[in-house]
Amino acid sequence: MALVAGSYERFIWGFSLKALAAAPPSSEPQALAPLFSYPAHAGPIRCVAAAPRAGLAASGGADDSIRLYDLRAAADLGPLLDPSAAVSALAFHSIGPVPRNLLAASDDGLLHIYDADGFALLTSLRVFPRGREAADALAVHPSGRVALAVGRAGGLSMVNLLRGRRSFTCRLERPASAVAYAQDAAGGDRFVMAAEEKVTVHDSEDARIIHEMRCDKRILALAPSKNGALYTGGEDRGITAWDLSSGKVSSRIEGAHSTRVKGIVIFDNQNNGSESSTLVASASSDGIIRIWDVRMIGSEKPTPLAEANTKARLTCLAGTSLK
Repeated sequence: MALVAGSYERFIWGFSLKALAAAPPSSEPQALAPLFSYPAHAGPIRCVAAAPRAGLAASGGADDSIRLYDLRAAADLGPLLDPSAAVSALAFHSIGPVPRNLLAASDDGLLHIYDADGFALLTSLRVFPRGREAADALAVHPSGRVALAVGRAGGLSMVNLLRGRRSFTCRLERPASAVAYAQDAAGGDRFVMAAEEKVTVHDSEDARIIHEMRCDKRILALAPSKNGALYTGGEDRGITAWDLSSGKVSSRIEGAHSTRVKGIVIFDNQNNGSESSTLVASASSDGIIRIWDVRMIGSEKPTPLAEANTKARLTCLAGTSLK
């Protein structure tokens, strides 16, 4: 398992969780094993993405470029210079361990779709009818047929990835800051959106709202788990686990960080084909990255399994299981 984090100071960080997965539980947080750290962009890093189980990651910056990384080799694979504006959101689509596409949104309102084999640019399209509205978050359906984008001015757009064109758009009551596809415990196909302090759970077929879930403060990051839970974090500095079937809080880490949570990554693991465990990685704006075992969240003051202090203003976090 590996994490990649970007910062306002232009630095990219890579960390390995392999030793953590094999180590016995400890009362003190372990140190995350560093893979790399260097100024990857000429401006602040605004977004990162990782291809599940592939060891491939990407970062997008205010310098109008995308950079690619091989996490297994801890190597920089170089830049993609097709965007002509700051890159605002990234998302991979993979089939099993094989990445198929990389989607990148930019501040000029374009969505760039790349073939992940060689990263040839397949097409660029206007993701919202209001030409220069930028997408702040992207989500690709597991089928790879469609993707969702939420816009800075309150737009929601569905993109047909097979035809490379926009298929549906609407205006939201409030601009959403995050979007993701998820499944509830019964296998229901859902997508979730965060707007200010509210998360809405929608049916993926007709977009109807199934649940509305409210936090005390603005939500800045969310990530679904395979067990039907959704983890959120933001300005309340905690991490909340929601049951997507009921829309209720199932557990919570109060004071997970001392500043706002800017990124959450879920690692759903299967140990020896039987016991399952879920690790939650969280990053805060003061540069701290922490790893939590959800089996310990029920305790009064859970201790993170591991942590790292990048001493930077982190902006984004992504992870891959490296299988």
